[in-house]
Amino acid sequence: MSTPTDTDHRSPGAGQGSPSAGQPDRRNIPDREFEAAWADWHAAHERHRADPHGFLAVTHLHWLDATPGRLDGAPGTWSVEDDAVRLVLEARERVLRDGQELNPGGTGASVLLGPVPEREGLTLRVEDAGAGHTVIELAKRGGRYVVRPRHPLNPLLTGYRGTPVYAPNAEYSIKGIFVPFDEPRPTTVGAAVEGIHHVYEAPGEIRFRLHGEDLSLTTFNGHAPGTLSVLFTDATSGKTTYAANRTLTVPAPGADGTVLLDFNRAVNLPCAYTDLATCPLPPAENRLPVAIEAGEQIPYERQDAS
Repeated sequence: MSTPTDTDHRSPGAGQGSPSAGQPDRRNIPDREFEAAWADWHAAHERHRADPHGFLAVTHLHWLDATPGRLDGAPGTWSVEDDAVRLVLEARERVLRDGQELNPGGTGASVLLGPVPEREGLTLRVEDAGAGHTVIELAKRGGRYVVRPRHPLNPLLTGYRGTPVYAPNAEYSIKGIFVPFDEPRPTTVGAAVEGIHHVYEAPGEIRFRLHGEDLSLTTFNGHAPGTLSVLFTDATSGKTTYAANRTLTVPAPGADGTVLLDFNRAVNLPCAYTDLATCPLPPAENRLPVAIEAGEQIPYERQDAS
């Protein structure tokens, strides 16, 4: 099952280590190397975020239903039909899927796309003469089909100036213990978009100690096999970090269940930057009472908006 992030926001995982419980994990390397490793990771993460067709390129968010309609930013007429999507293209409307024209004769076509499983999607391509090309994301979120065009000239992307972060601090790279549940637990969480919910299987929880408190985080499955993902808020949320959520990828547990929680690599989800995202919210038990002054902070875009 995919990690609880919105669409394509896949952050690189942290490194592994095995310090004593509750103590800083410096991975037996000097601060300079710890900071350099973090800087390399952060630079790679920022490059991924600024991809020409990443989530910063999303121009519109359209929810589909059975009524056919044309959509801003996308050619054709769209509607839901028997848990799939009907796309009707008019003459000279060009859309490609996996390099194949959906309107090969250019005289008009009607195609059925899907069904698409929950939290998955497919992409279409629309050529834009002289201005790059649009990627159209068709996905299912909360049981409903959504269409999001993405274009490299979207102002949110062209004006992106990076994300403010806390300076890397090895005090926030700590050991935890992964404790699996007897059976994975279906866990329902809210979403950044009102009216929809996400359901994930939680394989277990991570227990750790920070700032003198015993804490735990319910985990979901990460993108890479064996890795884990956590959604959380903490005492900095809504102050110096984004109010709704942050996420952290956790490397696969060791044979003894030990994991590395490197909160320096806690990142924002797409909803921290745009209202055109359907990101999940943390489960209630992942609202930590301590301040985690590490990782990404409130994006400039939200600071400017306030």
